[in-house]
Amino acid sequence: MAQPTGLSILLILFTVTTNAAAQIMLKHGMTRHGPLTISSDGLIWTVLSVVFNPWVFLGLCTFVISMASHLVVLSRVQLSFAYPFLSLAYVIVTAWAYFAFGENVGALRIAGIALICFGTVLISMS
Repeated sequence: MAQPTGLSILLILFTVTTNAAAQIMLKHGMTRHGPLTISSDGLIWTVLSVVFNPWVFLGLCTFVISMASHLVVLSRVQLSFAYPFLSLAYVIVTAWAYFAFGENVGALRIAGIALICFGTVLISMS
């Protein structure tokens, strides 16, 4: 398999970004939906009300785009190179969760994210 090119790296970063964006949209949609319980209308109605929540639906569509992009990446570079980059989505999602959703991000979580970043840098240099 060929060495990763600039285009491959851009596609990987696009995959990471769309993956993180999908998670953020899903969280926003579920926050607006409220706690998930099976309604008196039944399981199917509950599932439909979640899936067709505009933010959840948009998040699911974004996941499809992310997976399509990832397939393109996998056709170009080794899995052992591409897959670890997906962990960068944790960094994006955690930062967004802290700043936009006001979630608590403690020192251990920050240390873990720093290790993820360091590991990704090492992988990208290989």
